[in-house]
Amino acid sequence: MDKTRQSPTDLFEPEPNDVDPLSPDPADDEPTTTRRSDRKEKKRNRKVLVAALVLLLVPVLAVGGYLAWLNHIVTNNVKQELLLPDAKGPVDASGQAVPQPAGNGTNYLIIGNDAGPGREGARSDVMVIVHIPDDHSQVTLIHFPRDLWVPIPGHGTAKLNASYAWGGAPLLVQTMQNMLGIQIDHVAMLGFEGFKRMTDAVGGVDVEVEEASQGDGKVFTQGIQHMDGETALVFVRQRKMLSEGDISRGRRQLAFIKALMLKTLSKDTLTDPLRLRDFVDAATGNLTVDQKLDVGTMRSEAFAMRGLRGDDIRFITAPFAGFGTSADGQSIDIVDNARMAALGEAIRDDTLASYK
Repeated sequence: MDKTRQSPTDLFEPEPNDVDPLSPDPADDEPTTTRRSDRKEKKRNRKVLVAALVLLLVPVLAVGGYLAWLNHIVTNNVKQELLLPDAKGPVDASGQAVPQPAGNGTNYLIIGNDAGPGREGARSDVMVIVHIPDDHSQVTLIHFPRDLWVPIPGHGTAKLNASYAWGGAPLLVQTMQNMLGIQIDHVAMLGFEGFKRMTDAVGGVDVEVEEASQGDGKVFTQGIQHMDGETALVFVRQRKMLSEGDISRGRRQLAFIKALMLKTLSKDTLTDPLRLRDFVDAATGNLTVDQKLDVGTMRSEAFAMRGLRGDDIRFITAPFAGFGTSADGQSIDIVDNARMAALGEAIRDDTLASYK
């Protein structure tokens, strides 16, 4: 038995005995030295081709393995819960269903919670609807102040974030759907500590500071300011020292979310395997999504938005007519009903680009 081992490229070469002795050889009329030279050249070309294919295949396999690794992290980290209500879609004041046009984009509700040691955390601190049109050409983030005085199904009228305290995410979704006349397709809940880890994972973010403030050992000045996770957490938590309290804090939260989105979708993050891995782990390690939002959908949405730029991300604060006091003495934000209806129509008809 011949125990000699062939090299990998030799395995692609024909053995001399494989040639059919009865087949005519068009090179028979050529000199012997020429035929040998041609065979050597063809053999060398085949080996070069095989080597080139191998070199091309290795990075493809490496990328595939890396993506599988990221998918494994996300799958293990993300938790799914029953965050969407059983009720089908929004209803108006008379209880009639509000029709939803087809192909009108996707609405995500982001719920942020500042719960931590010694904090009850029963109420939601951040409520943002993210509207993505069908063509993924832009993203609109709409902040809803937690003190908006609104009707809550089964509970009368109260502050918006009371709906979360009374019925969790499903009741909050139902309340917001009825208030706007829109369908909320998906829900994602994330604690503020998750925002901190995500910020550090991408090397910090550049946030536009609209209103200067200081406190908790941090100083914020108007203009663009680079923030690490700890600084960003102080930035989005401050409220009492700001001119409009929770309204100003909501604008800060949107400015931070925009900065984090842009940094995440930047070339610096997407082309750095370790940074991207750390961000994915941080983003999903404290993330809970609704029962219908799977990893494949999340991945597709992120991929579709990879070309977004700063001008493609728009902020809106849900319309309110001013501040007031409820009958039981609570400080509240009074809803501007006409403008809220117009906002709901713009979301429902996928015309937010022209909404003012």
